[in-house]
Amino acid sequence: MPRHTRRAPRTLAASLGFILTGSALAGCGGDGAPETVRFHLSKPEAIPYFNELITEYNASQDDVEVVLDSSSNLQAGFLRGNPPDLGLLNYNMEMARFMERGALSDLSDMPEADRILPAVQELVDQYATYPGRTSVLPYSVMAASVIYNKEIFEAQGLEVPQTYDELIDVCEKLTEAGITPFYGTFQDPWTVAQGWFDYTVGGEVDVASFYDEIRALGTEVGPESPVSFEETLAEPVGTMQELIANYTNPDAPSKTYGDGNLAFARGEAAMYLQGPWALGEIAKTSPDLDLGTFPLPMTDNPDDLQVRVNIDLAAWIPEASESKDGARAFLSFLFQQDVMDEYNAAQLGYGTTVDAAPVTDPRILGMKEYYDSADFYQGPSQAIPNTIPAANYMQGIALGGNVEGTLATLDGDWARLALRQ
Repeated sequence: MPRHTRRAPRTLAASLGFILTGSALAGCGGDGAPETVRFHLSKPEAIPYFNELITEYNASQDDVEVVLDSSSNLQAGFLRGNPPDLGLLNYNMEMARFMERGALSDLSDMPEADRILPAVQELVDQYATYPGRTSVLPYSVMAASVIYNKEIFEAQGLEVPQTYDELIDVCEKLTEAGITPFYGTFQDPWTVAQGWFDYTVGGEVDVASFYDEIRALGTEVGPESPVSFEETLAEPVGTMQELIANYTNPDAPSKTYGDGNLAFARGEAAMYLQGPWALGEIAKTSPDLDLGTFPLPMTDNPDDLQVRVNIDLAAWIPEASESKDGARAFLSFLFQQDVMDEYNAAQLGYGTTVDAAPVTDPRILGMKEYYDSADFYQGPSQAIPNTIPAANYMQGIALGGNVEGTLATLDGDWARLALRQ
């Protein structure tokens, strides 16, 4: 997909002049030295894009010097009282810990906060909140669902399935034609958690409500609790295991993410449970392959269809920062709509603001109607703290492990972690 044309530096400078005029850059010292803003970015593939923005920003004014930081340990920085001045990171449970402890400053008075789509801002609140503050502003959302080979579907006379029964019918017809329905990459545990677990659970369970209830139960999660991983998720996870057993490549246990991208690019399967990040990798082998996306149907009601989302990048400024004014000025620059739109177009992301440009890439257009109507859920695997090896548990189930026993173990881990906290 061709990248949008960047604005000329003179146009950027003009925009910056407007932004900085309205900012009280109190951090500038009396010696005239610019205020240093340490900008922490967590996404390696986005570093070239933001490095270019930093260079343009620093050259356009003399009050602030932004320095990229992509390697610092966030937890150590917050504990020492020396976190980065501005973060732009994937937002998940690990980052939410800092939010709920009041370590992130309030951004609700910034004009950028008023532009965020309410349904997208709610995704932040599902993980954690701090009373009276809007501390995290979503920058980009990645929507993920089934990637499918349109050429194979057309050649076999198949329609995109809208119900679970239709999905099984598609899989059976592909199998009869000697075509692998789904390409599995189970040597990498995260691919099972992100795709198979998230899509099957999210297609059948109200993910946000489930985690609200299970967090409220805390140490009481277990065999007798009204909701639990074992009780609530056994059915969709059991369906996940059945789909894997019947409709994936026989060598899936030995295949990695890289193997899957290459095999799918070569037309070795009709469907692939991966996010948009895989599309660029597939294009390296088959740039002209006609691909699309659709939500995995898990019920017999098309109205239940939803896509999985995650907050790809979100901005925050710590309370401990001594350069809040400079950080706010650079945040305002990053949140200019054309800057955001260019990033999302290049990364195949969805916009987070009321004035975001609509997606146009045909590979992800199949998710647009669901995103636009907020028919989405955050990946359930992302709401489980990293101290619990959920991805490894799901990998075990994908390889034939006991569903109920594994989910019971997950319940126990959750309760023990709640006790320690």
